[in-house]
Amino acid sequence: MGNIRPNYIKRIALDLVQKYPTVFNADFENNKILVSKLTNVESIMMRNRIAGYVTTYWQHMEK
Repeated sequence: MGNIRPNYIKRIALDLVQKYPTVFNADFENNKILVSKLTNVESIMMRNRIAGYVTTYWQHMEK
């Protein structure tokens, strides 16, 4: 079973991937730093969830 994520996390993550397709990759630590730079998300938990979704999205895209 997979993780169930709210739509707003998916929406923000996919918007970031569409706007900046070359900066994100399958590395969580890199994506975490980029999400904090490119958004105004103040919550660390929210930043990590968005970065985690971006990471899993890229891992599925590479397959």
